[in-house]
Amino acid sequence: MDVLDLARWQFAITTVYHFIFVPLTIGLAPLVAIMQTAWVRTGNERWLKLTKFFGKLLLINFAIGVVTGIVQEFQFGMNWSEYSRFVGDVFGAPLAMEALAAFFIESTFLGLWIFGWDRLSKKVHLACIWAVAIAVNLSAFFILAANSWMQHPVGTIYNPETGRAEMNDIGAVLTNNTLWAAFPHTITAAFLTAGTFVAGIAAWWMVRLVRTKKAENIDLARNVYRPAITLGVIAMIVGGLGVAVSGDFQAKLMFQQQPMKMAAAEALCESSPDGAPFSILAIGDLSDSCEGVNHILEIPGMTSFLAKGSFTAPLPGVDEVQQSMTERYGDLTAAGEPVNYSPNLGLTYWSFRLMIGFAVGSIVLSAMALWLTRKGRVTDNKWFARVGIWAIPMPFIASSFGWIFTETGRQPWVVAPNPSGIDSIRLLTERGVSTVVSPGVVLTSMIVFTLVYGALAVVWFKLIHRYSVEGVPEIVHDDSPEARAKGDPDAPDSTDESDRPLSFAY
Repeated sequence: MDVLDLARWQFAITTVYHFIFVPLTIGLAPLVAIMQTAWVRTGNERWLKLTKFFGKLLLINFAIGVVTGIVQEFQFGMNWSEYSRFVGDVFGAPLAMEALAAFFIESTFLGLWIFGWDRLSKKVHLACIWAVAIAVNLSAFFILAANSWMQHPVGTIYNPETGRAEMNDIGAVLTNNTLWAAFPHTITAAFLTAGTFVAGIAAWWMVRLVRTKKAENIDLARNVYRPAITLGVIAMIVGGLGVAVSGDFQAKLMFQQQPMKMAAAEALCESSPDGAPFSILAIGDLSDSCEGVNHILEIPGMTSFLAKGSFTAPLPGVDEVQQSMTERYGDLTAAGEPVNYSPNLGLTYWSFRLMIGFAVGSIVLSAMALWLTRKGRVTDNKWFARVGIWAIPMPFIASSFGWIFTETGRQPWVVAPNPSGIDSIRLLTERGVSTVVSPGVVLTSMIVFTLVYGALAVVWFKLIHRYSVEGVPEIVHDDSPEARAKGDPDAPDSTDESDRPLSFAY
C-alpha cells in the first residue's frame, strides 16, 4: 500500500479506538454528578455508594480516553502535513480552545474531585464533578466544531498567495449549522451509551442479589441498584429521543450540504423524480460502482420524506451527483486519474444501517427494566441480567459506526466543499497526505499504535470488569473526634448521620 492508504488506515484505527471511550465519558460524567447531587440533597447513602461505584468506572474510562486521544492531534502533523498546511489557520483554533479551556477544566476539577473527598465541603466537592461534566461536553463541542468545518467550511477565505484557507470569522465557525446538528446528536448518543452502561451493570447486580434469596441482598438490590436502573433508563429514554430527533435534523441538513453522502447511504444510484424509497436491504456489488446493486426490501418514498418532509420529493442519485461535481470541481486527481466523487457504497450503506440497528439493545433493556422493576419491584429474571450485559456494548458499536459513516461518506474529500461557499475551500484526501513520509514509517507507526492500543484495551476491560463485579463499596462511619474534625466544614457541629466523615471498604 502507498502512503495515502496507510495513513488513512492508521487514522481510522486510532480514531475508532479512541472514540470507544469518548461517549461513555461524556454521558457518564453528568450521571455521576446527578448521583452525587442526590446524595448531597437527600443524605441517602445509596447515592453516595453509586457515586463512588460509577465514579471509579468513569475515572478508568477517562484515563484511557485521554491517553488514546493524544495521538490524534500528532497525526495531523506527521501523516497529514499538507492538510495541516492548508487548514491549520482554521482547524487549529477550535482544537486550541478545547485544549486550553475545556481540557484544562476537566483535568483540574477532576483532580480536585478525586482527592477532595475528605478535604472539601460537600457543596464545593459537588461543584467539582459538575465542572467536569460541563467541561467534557464543552470539549466535545470544540472538537465537533473542527470536524463540522471539514464537513461544511464556513467563516473562511482563500488566500491565493499562500494557497491556504484562512479564518476570518470565528463566530461563523462556532455557529456552523452543521456543528449545531452534530453536537446534540453526539451528546444524546453519549447519554444513551452511559444510560445503557449504568442500567446494564445495575440489572446484572440486581438479578445476582435477588437470586441469593437473602433478605439483606434483596434490600441492597431494591435500595441501591434499582435506583441506578431507574436513572439509567431515564438517561436512555432522553438520549434515545434526542438521537432520533437530532438525527432526523442532521440527515435533512446532509441532503443539502453533502448529497453524495446521503445518496450513497441509501445506495440510491439513479435519481428519483417521484420520491426515493428507503432501502432496508440491498445486495450486489456495493463497492465504488452502482452497477449490480439490487434493492431487496424498500419503503416507498421514505427517504424523500426523511430528506424533505414529502414522500414524493425528488432526490438526486449517485450518478447525477457525480456528474454535477465533475462539472464543478473537475474530473482528474492529482495523479491524473479520474475522480470518483462517490464514497465506498458498501461501507457507507451498511455503516448507516448498523448505526441505527445497534440501538435495539438499549431499547430492549429499557423496556425490560420498565416492566420488571415497576412499582418498586426487583427481579431475579436471568434474562434481564443477560440483556443488561449484552446491551452495554451496543451503543458503543452504534456510535462507532456513526462516525465511520460520517467520515467515509465524506470521501474523497478531507475538506468537503460547501455548495454555497467558496469553491477554493476544499481538499481531496489524496492531496492532504504528507509528501515526505515514507510508507515504511507510516506502516511501522501504525503497527506500534495498534499493538499499544490493543494492550490498553485489555487493561481497560480488565479494570472495568474487576470493579464492576466488586459492586458498590461498603460505607464505614468513623465517629472519632479526629475524623469529626475533618468533616464537612459547612456543618461542623451537625449530628446528622449523613454528615459524618466516611471511609470506604472495597
